[in-house]
Amino acid sequence: MMIKFLDLQKITQKYSDEIHEAVDRVVDSGWYLQGKENEKFEVNYAHYIGTKYTIGCANGLDALILIFRAYIELGIMEPGDEVIVPANTYIASILAISENDLKPVLVEPSLETYQIDDSKIEEVITTRTKAILIVHLYGQCAYTDKIGELCKKYNLKLVEDNAQAHGCKFNGRKTGSLGDAAGHSFYPGKNLGAFGDAGAVTTNDEDLAKVVRAVANYGSRQKYIFKYCGRNSRLDEIQAAVLDVKLKHLDEDIAIRKEVAKYYIEHITNPQIILPVIKNRDAHVFHIFTIRTKKRDELQRYLTDNGVQTLIHYPKPPHKQECYKEWNDFSYPITEQIHNEVLSIPVSPVMVDQEVKIVVELLNTWK
Repeated sequence: MMIKFLDLQKITQKYSDEIHEAVDRVVDSGWYLQGKENEKFEVNYAHYIGTKYTIGCANGLDALILIFRAYIELGIMEPGDEVIVPANTYIASILAISENDLKPVLVEPSLETYQIDDSKIEEVITTRTKAILIVHLYGQCAYTDKIGELCKKYNLKLVEDNAQAHGCKFNGRKTGSLGDAAGHSFYPGKNLGAFGDAGAVTTNDEDLAKVVRAVANYGSRQKYIFKYCGRNSRLDEIQAAVLDVKLKHLDEDIAIRKEVAKYYIEHITNPQIILPVIKNRDAHVFHIFTIRTKKRDELQRYLTDNGVQTLIHYPKPPHKQECYKEWNDFSYPITEQIHNEVLSIPVSPVMVDQEVKIVVELLNTWK
């Protein structure tokens, strides 16, 4: 029997009755877009994150695109401006910048945390830099006091990619509320996952919230009156209803993930395997539990052969992708090392003790 990387069927079954009730309610209502379920989820998610506003949208990429587009519409940014972003992030973070004709400026991560290295940010700030996009990669908080200080010093917007870190905290505050705006993904595999694509923007900035909502609705605040050349990016009622059910249970699910991670950290002892460095348990929600080894591909084959499913987040860094071929000759050695060595092992709120112990035993006996 294969130990799945993430068993979405079992996760759904945990709250099956509540989810069916919510979906049936939407189906029977006859109202499927921009209705009461969306309104309720936006209020509840804003309260959970700790912001004044949540704007639901179609997916996490759109959430980030909408934030930068809104800043352009507000005159805060213009095409050609620079946005600093971690070099080892998932491609969506960078695509959102490029989509708005802004220039991504890649910064190496820390090899210890896999988050953007705040000691390397200031050296790439120029007169065209308008924002820092931090990515709470793998579910770990990327924010630091130094990043906040740099934003104040150079008058930069701080945008968070919170796609992987719902429920993560920095000094008691949730990620998604630390900067000027944040994009959230509710892709099914996330800690807070929908039954398809879904996303949201959170912010305390009323002007930004209004523009994001309008641009996401074809550019319209008033029916058939279009202020902006907008797009169609909305959170549908079924996804909003499902997310609202799962939001109630998010913290208890995260607590289980943390227990699995704690067991891994305390019991994986193979010297060939590098474990995550966790200095603050509140600052990591373990969307992904990432290990590193020089023989990553060998280890992945070994685990697969022994019934453990794993994934690689991510096998090829953005600067080596064909879509950014102008970067292909650039060198980001820490990023490249991470992408060559990381392997994600199962961690979820439905793993049973025996499965966790099997994973540990296999890792410790691997040579």
